[in-house]
Amino acid sequence: MSKPGQGPRLDKVIHERSRLMILTYLASADNLRAAFTELRDQLGFTAGNLSIQLKNLEDAGFVQIEKSFVDNKPFTDVALTKAGEAALQTYLDEMEQLIMALKNRS
Repeated sequence: MSKPGQGPRLDKVIHERSRLMILTYLASADNLRAAFTELRDQLGFTAGNLSIQLKNLEDAGFVQIEKSFVDNKPFTDVALTKAGEAALQTYLDEMEQLIMALKNRS
């Protein structure tokens, strides 16, 4: 949370639209995880763009990526980490504060 007198800090990693979409999708998924292909197809990303966004989220510690083979085909599983869950919740709380502040001005 931000200090009194300051606005929300809004995590820049999460604030980027594509990464926010990925995190919210994972947060609502069964077991907080999804296959790379599911994320790509459901969110409408290209494989290249999704890979870049997932790398940024992995570097921040927000997702864990596991690669394996299923039926001799590469399979990539993406899971939301506890740190990712906490960061997303903080981000959502801060956005809610912003919205409430705007509503209270009216």
